[in-house]
Amino acid sequence: MTTTGLTIPFTGLRKQYNNLRQEILDVTDEVLRSGQLMDGNYTAEFAHWLAKKNTMRHAVLCHSGTQALEIIAQFYREQVGINPPTVVIPALTYPATANAWIRAGWNIYILDTDHNGQMDYRKLPGPDVSYQAVCLVGLYGHSINRQWQDHYGNITIEDAAQHWLSDSCHRVGESSAISFDPTKNFANYGNGGAVVTVSDEMYNFAKDMINNGKHHKHSEVGTNSRMSEVDCAQMMIKTRHLDAWQARRRAIAKHWIDRLKNSAARSLIDDSNFNRHCYHKFVIETANRDALQHDLALRKIETKIHYSEPLQELPAYQHYQGPDMLAASYALSRRCLSLPIYPELTDLEVEYVIDQVLASVS
Repeated sequence: MTTTGLTIPFTGLRKQYNNLRQEILDVTDEVLRSGQLMDGNYTAEFAHWLAKKNTMRHAVLCHSGTQALEIIAQFYREQVGINPPTVVIPALTYPATANAWIRAGWNIYILDTDHNGQMDYRKLPGPDVSYQAVCLVGLYGHSINRQWQDHYGNITIEDAAQHWLSDSCHRVGESSAISFDPTKNFANYGNGGAVVTVSDEMYNFAKDMINNGKHHKHSEVGTNSRMSEVDCAQMMIKTRHLDAWQARRRAIAKHWIDRLKNSAARSLIDDSNFNRHCYHKFVIETANRDALQHDLALRKIETKIHYSEPLQELPAYQHYQGPDMLAASYALSRRCLSLPIYPELTDLEVEYVIDQVLASVS
């Protein structure tokens, strides 16, 4: 069997749509013909499914995962009674994590990570630094370390955009932000997100925020941040396939982990965290990351870097407080590379990708 002419894009969005095309077109036509384009039965059904999936009481659908996190941050800003409050966030995350808290009126304190890119609770600041909340990010799909639950007694929030499908969807804290960005395991065709929570107060606040205060007869100032009925109908189609998609991601990850053992590239998913991961990204660490990415591009394998700089190196965040040394996040940002992983990869493509990685790093 030849691999000549193989081209491996970073996402499988085109393949996925081709596989679901008729189901998607049928349900889209149903919604459009009904004339119920917002807040219909599919919206209610999807919100109910999502809350149950996350073992939470409520889910409020909104325009994006960033908007969901900003809504959560707004709610807690009104609760803490400090102006401005401070939240601890990890150095390695997409800037949207920082942006949501800053836009909601918080200061951010940037904390170093461990060697897998997860915020390291052992590096939390001492009593000389006052902070009111911690925002946990399951980078690449790693589930949140349960030690956070025992270690931190104040406000604990998950930016669960990348990892919410990990560890049987167990959430830490009372509210989490979820994303359905097209790059995620469970993706909308446009933007989409949700607040999932056990708190009735958070639920009511979020419902007001997403629809200009309509939920409580405009007693609060809100915005317009909803998912459409078409979005929700299409996402309900995808719920039928999610378990199979996750099983395929798991199988690919396991095969690659086995192949990478004793090589010059380290997989950030290993035996210690494999069963608690959702395989959103398959990230490897190697000393010659840029050379490897170049070699794979020549072999028509598209890769990405998540992320090339930690937050403290980006201009918008350099003036925010944090430790002087963020060595782990700095080092990983220079050595990490994300390989294409999605359920639509064929066995031949899976083997081709790992063969080329091993050939390059050896």
